[in-house]
Amino acid sequence: MTMAADLPAATRRSSDLSKHSAEVFAEAEDHPVTVTRRDGEALVLMSQREAEGRARLLDFAAQLITVTLDESGTLAARMAKVFPWMLALSPSDRESCAQDLVDAARASFSTNQPHLAIAELTSWKETATALAAGLGSPDLDWLDEDETVERP
Repeated sequence: MTMAADLPAATRRSSDLSKHSAEVFAEAEDHPVTVTRRDGEALVLMSQREAEGRARLLDFAAQLITVTLDESGTLAARMAKVFPWMLALSPSDRESCAQDLVDAARASFSTNQPHLAIAELTSWKETATALAAGLGSPDLDWLDEDETVERP
């Protein structure tokens, strides 16, 4: 499946772009718009956010392909080679992370919604970063409710 195959349902003529540019730009902020031209190939107008999301999804896809080509070890172990931040997770969390990332990628590819995989990737990476910083430590000292602490 190519990402271009699922591009915009909205189509505008190039004359619309010159005559009603604000309307076409507003539409392109919501979703990609194909701009047809009499003298050339159709173009796609989309927001930078949309283009960057697609680029990040393709980068993530390339990393997943690298993982699938390696046949040694579990999926989680292979993914930790490509995403070393996963090593900050517990072994069971690495397994969950690996499966969640694959599932989110499949959903993104099949629905042409890059944010699904990118949000999952970001969420797991931020979790690993927080754990590495010691924010997941259960050894917290709580103050008694009756204790008051002065403001600095």
